[in-house]
Amino acid sequence: MIEIDGSYGEGGGALLRVSTALSALTGNPIRIKNIRAGRPQPGLMPQHLNAILALQKLSEAGVDGLTMGSEEISFIPKVLQEGKFQVQVGTAGSITLILQAFMIPAGFAPEPVKICLTGGTDVRWAPPIDYLQNITLPILSSIGHQIDLKLLKRGYYPRGGGKLQADVTPLNNFKPFHIHDLQVDYIRGVSHCTKLPRHVAIRQALAAEKKIKLAGYDAQIKIDTAGDALGPGSSIVLWSEFEGKSFHPLGRVGGSSLGEPGKRAELVGQDAATDILRHLSIGAPLDRYMADQIIPYMAIHGSSSVKIAELTPHTLTNIYAAEKISGHQFQVKGHLGEPATITVD
Repeated sequence: MIEIDGSYGEGGGALLRVSTALSALTGNPIRIKNIRAGRPQPGLMPQHLNAILALQKLSEAGVDGLTMGSEEISFIPKVLQEGKFQVQVGTAGSITLILQAFMIPAGFAPEPVKICLTGGTDVRWAPPIDYLQNITLPILSSIGHQIDLKLLKRGYYPRGGGKLQADVTPLNNFKPFHIHDLQVDYIRGVSHCTKLPRHVAIRQALAAEKKIKLAGYDAQIKIDTAGDALGPGSSIVLWSEFEGKSFHPLGRVGGSSLGEPGKRAELVGQDAATDILRHLSIGAPLDRYMADQIIPYMAIHGSSSVKIAELTPHTLTNIYAAEKISGHQFQVKGHLGEPATITVD
């Protein structure tokens, strides 16, 4: 059984999710100790429990220690299953983070997999649903991973209640990949608000567009106020677009900002624009958020390489888990907080 130190590096929920996802995919049993040991509330929280439960059902795994606050679990997978799965986080815990983990092995099930999730879609410390839809999934699609994602209802902190549905198609052309190029024709985005005046979303978009155009890029930001949610909230997500054709996987970088009580809509839009412009100025095809997400996919086949805008503790932590479970070795050229190149054998 492979031993994983849950306090390694960043030592948060990402290590737990990536480890169990790769275990489910490879069939390698794991034991994770010291789960979230350095956090104010160590051990498993509802969001982590639900992620592991979903992966347990997907892989028919045997799991010990799966209780709130547990600091050690064992995860012993069997065979990946097709079918329909449900996840209900009883809080505003991020369901995009749960879906990220679930997607890793789900594409290797023998038949299509459908998962419905309820919880937070636009919350702090997690990728907003629009980031997942417009950055993560197009990049994964370019390397052969096909997922159809539908947003049914948004969920904001503190009430949650957002709903997503994802349909994962079995992989039939997933190969080693190299993502080194960023080509940009213009910036697109979506600015949304729910149970708030429409002008909030408009002001977010206008502020972002102004800053982006001053930097020399064309911007097209959609206003979305048609959705429903249990409570009020707003967010803006921006991403780079390229209209040309390429025979190689291409990167796509983004920027986002979440509305908060007392934070002016203009500042929300400006923060998102600052985020994406910083990534664009570096010229790497994967931003610092996507850098974390691509690591498990590199570990699946090996012989892949990417250029990233910023090397973060999250990325290094995911590499630790990927090496332990997959057996592949990663090489990192770059320093924390700086652009880097990551290669796997």
